[in-house]
Amino acid sequence: MVKTVLVALDGSDISKQVIQTLQELLLPSNSKVVFCHVFPPPESEMQLVADRPHSESATLPYVQVEKQLQSYQAQLKVDSELELVNGDTAEEIIRLANIYKADLIVIGTRGLTGMKRIIEGSVSSQVLEDAQCSVLVVKPKSYK
Repeated sequence: MVKTVLVALDGSDISKQVIQTLQELLLPSNSKVVFCHVFPPPESEMQLVADRPHSESATLPYVQVEKQLQSYQAQLKVDSELELVNGDTAEEIIRLANIYKADLIVIGTRGLTGMKRIIEGSVSSQVLEDAQCSVLVVKPKSYK
């Protein structure tokens, strides 16, 4: 039985499909959904360009993501939590899945192929490979 579902969202177009897929799952009423978003690690001060202005705060994207995840929470009939973290995306998703003892991870894929997939990597592939629980990968709908 699926009691805890970790839903990894990145704010891309596939996120809406991930939420739609989650809503189609028949989750028991005592289930819990953990929505997570992983921000890239903050740049060190050594990597910042000295002759350009820098934003004083990265809170705007954080607040926008938090509001979006809260809107997804409101659509659910089961308990849910939010996790917004910094770090390597795949590693953080796996870490959160382990912390929450997730029975299922739901994640989208951008559908990269060929060299683009080799160069950019695939978070969903890494999560699928390293997760200790089942992983549901939502693929983009192809429009013909």
